[in-house]
Amino acid sequence: MKLVRVGAAGAEKPALIDADGVLRDLSAHVSDFDGAALSDASLAKIAAIDTASLPKLDAGLRFGVPVTRIGKIVCVGLNYADHAAESGLDVPKEPVLFLKATTSLTGPNDPVTIPRGSVKTDWEVELGVVIGKRASYVEKADALDYVAGYTVINDVSEREYQIERGGTWDKGKGCDTFSPIGPWMVTRDEIIDPQALDLWLDVNGKRFQNGNTRTMVFGVAELVSYISEFMTLEPGDIISTGTPPGVGLGQKPPVYLKAGDTMTLGIAGLGEQTQVTRAWARNL
Repeated sequence: MKLVRVGAAGAEKPALIDADGVLRDLSAHVSDFDGAALSDASLAKIAAIDTASLPKLDAGLRFGVPVTRIGKIVCVGLNYADHAAESGLDVPKEPVLFLKATTSLTGPNDPVTIPRGSVKTDWEVELGVVIGKRASYVEKADALDYVAGYTVINDVSEREYQIERGGTWDKGKGCDTFSPIGPWMVTRDEIIDPQALDLWLDVNGKRFQNGNTRTMVFGVAELVSYISEFMTLEPGDIISTGTPPGVGLGQKPPVYLKAGDTMTLGIAGLGEQTQVTRAWARNL
């Protein structure tokens, strides 16, 4: 299933995309796609609904983040060997973890705000993993059973803040609008192998990133298991699994975003996003 949340920011309602690509209202069956709605039992109930009986919605509605009340966004750094190389860093022996602020969350096609004074705002297309049930000390062999579904994430990053401002990556990762997610969450039953997905990103029509999740250093199952050793993953939490090469930092010379640029990105089977960047202003 392709599960979505549509409507004005802060007033989204749950919906799905049916087999014919029609947007259908689910609000009579589920209040929202929060942690409780992401359990296997809840998703099975939604899957059993006759989609033809659901009211149609306007295809032009805004798409929000496909899940709500997200407790944490756990990100994995340098998880593609060739991205580590373009960053001038060694391939990690264990997953590199950092967190993004939930205030960075925004819809997949909403504007991305370049922070005040920023000159090194960058892009990163990533596979997002949505957790469906509480995970603590999960074995790798069982890890995918804890996944509700998958989505597209743009891990927007400010490289000066991340690298040059006194250590820790979080400063450059958690700015407002730096986590566009969506357009939908595809339930795990439809993604046979999360390690076989093409992903790509264009800026102003030029292809910069073009990769496949098979080249991850640490795959999805290993990441869910590993992260669950250090923190309990709750339903609705999101893991952002790292980016392939082609980020602005890795260009020679580096290329960074400026107001008015357009990012278009996607992952096979998981849909596409488009964001136009804008300059920071106090009233945003």
